[in-house]
Amino acid sequence: MNAQKIERMKELNALLEKAAEAYYNSGSTIMSDAEYDKLYDELESLEKETGVVLGGSRTQKVGFEVTSYLPKVAHPRRMLSLDKTKSREELAAWLGDHKGLLSWKLDGLTICLYYDDGKLTQAVSRGNGEVGEDMTANARHIKGIPAQIPFKGHLALRGEALIGYTDFERVNNTLPEGAEPYKNPRNLASGTLRSLDSKIVAERSVNFFAFALVSAEGYENNSFAERLDWLASMGFQCVYGKLVDKATVADTVAWFEREIQGNDFPSDGLVLTFDDVAYGQSLGETVHHPRNGIAFKWADETADTTLREIVWSPSRTGLINPVAVFDTVELEGTSVSRASLHNISIMKKLNLAVGDNVSVYKANMIIPVVGENNTPHDTDVVTPALPDACPACGAKLELRCSDDGVETLFCPDHDCPAKHIGRFEHFVSRDAMNIVGVSSSTIEDLVDNGIVRTYRDLFHLSEHREKIISLEGFGEKSYDQLVSAAEAARNTELYRVLYSLGIPNIGRSASRLICAEYHSPAELEKLTAEQLTLIDGIGEVLANDYVSFFKKQSNLDEYHALLAELKIKEPEQTNADSGIAGKTFVITGSVNIWKNRNELKAFVEANGGKVASAVSGKTDYLINNDSASTSGKNKKAKELGVPIITEEEFKAMV
Repeated sequence: MNAQKIERMKELNALLEKAAEAYYNSGSTIMSDAEYDKLYDELESLEKETGVVLGGSRTQKVGFEVTSYLPKVAHPRRMLSLDKTKSREELAAWLGDHKGLLSWKLDGLTICLYYDDGKLTQAVSRGNGEVGEDMTANARHIKGIPAQIPFKGHLALRGEALIGYTDFERVNNTLPEGAEPYKNPRNLASGTLRSLDSKIVAERSVNFFAFALVSAEGYENNSFAERLDWLASMGFQCVYGKLVDKATVADTVAWFEREIQGNDFPSDGLVLTFDDVAYGQSLGETVHHPRNGIAFKWADETADTTLREIVWSPSRTGLINPVAVFDTVELEGTSVSRASLHNISIMKKLNLAVGDNVSVYKANMIIPVVGENNTPHDTDVVTPALPDACPACGAKLELRCSDDGVETLFCPDHDCPAKHIGRFEHFVSRDAMNIVGVSSSTIEDLVDNGIVRTYRDLFHLSEHREKIISLEGFGEKSYDQLVSAAEAARNTELYRVLYSLGIPNIGRSASRLICAEYHSPAELEKLTAEQLTLIDGIGEVLANDYVSFFKKQSNLDEYHALLAELKIKEPEQTNADSGIAGKTFVITGSVNIWKNRNELKAFVEANGGKVASAVSGKTDYLINNDSASTSGKNKKAKELGVPIITEEEFKAMV
């Protein structure tokens, strides 16, 4: 029962965090104050009931801390590394006639947590096994570490702090210009957890997964798996595992092997631990490792192939990274023909030349890597010629060398399209220009190869037919689909064009409101802040951002070039004589007459009405088929005296 309540608390925290994010960072409202308060009260009630306060809970006002250094802390007992094997047979033999828990071996940083009187008192990194670093301030902002638990005795546990692949890519994509991207999630997690500013830890979404209960004063349980279940009931996020015996361990390893492809958290293998805790402890330990567990490391599937080319790929930070292109090989069930070499130094270290025979593999069964060069060279290989110009924008490149001797190429042009991939992703999205089927990877390929530098270029892809067809993953069919999608997007509405420009804080709703008042593209670029703030729903901040955007000549030039490619539909005429013209509605609950709420919203707007997201003093009617509902919107409407009407009543008004 406690586990269900904790899951509900996680759900509530996510909802409240999303609402707060929208309100404070974009100025939009996705739920009313009453709805927010209702969810907050439910969360607070569950925290009191369970005694668990999850890390980052919206009920806690944990301030960010900035420290000058991380103090060193000696561990009560040495933390040893596990012995390793790559053989399923050895796993079965090691387990013998005992049961064991087989779980993910997560690739992050091991942290020891200590709780007293239900509160986190210390978090210490593994360090060298004898001495670690005090990370308590940062731990308070790690997901999966509860700030408060119902257990009041002294509690010690261990787990892995890590960053998932999704957040790893997000962080790399938002690094400042010129910053060296993190090579893998573990490096990112390591740097983040050693940050002296705990705000960085919260922003980068570090997760903690408990993998062992060390001690809990007064708590007795001899099952390793049940001890983890108990930690989960305390609010901890725990590593996933399965109970096995020597007959099932090989099949279970195979199951994990299949699952790793869809696992967002980095894992470099599995851990097998005796479920009988007392038995495992009775085995003692060697100088190097404990005997109660063993690590299973994936045996990397390697393939030899011929290096055909080294191409240069621009990144969002301005770095131009070398990429090895080789004859296609099959690895871990997928076809692989490219692998990043990261920088010039790694390329030189591998002593690569076109035509060399190289060994490639997938690190952690996911990321393609050139492991070694199998072709001996009697003399130093002449490094493949470095490009002079950026492939994305043509700017002259700079060769840079870091303090530790790592050589990289850098594009100094701040307006380089590769540094602004996100704006093209937004431009083609469904609510913007709706160029169907254009993925983020397609955008990156088009920008990296200099095919797309401005919005206009997306409507001239036919000029680059041969180049596009030759790109990896493309062909005649995908090229035709791409061009057809762009052509179809030429016929569009003005509000889509405005929204697609990516003006700060001007979202889809604001774009609709502005274009409902001003119907010509020429008018849009000349609007003043005063004109904009007269529109209901457009505030001063949005108006100033809008005006600033169109004051920049480069934005105006791109806007004009884009307009020349489009056929903008005339705005649909609204029924100004209808019974709802000029009135503002809020829609909530399920609908019966219309297919969905979006269809009802479109009907309101077509008949001269407006639809708002939250009930306020400006709302004329709340449409809700359940007038007796205790929802936040209903409560707010009753407080303000806003009439609550059904669809039938609304239809009669029209």
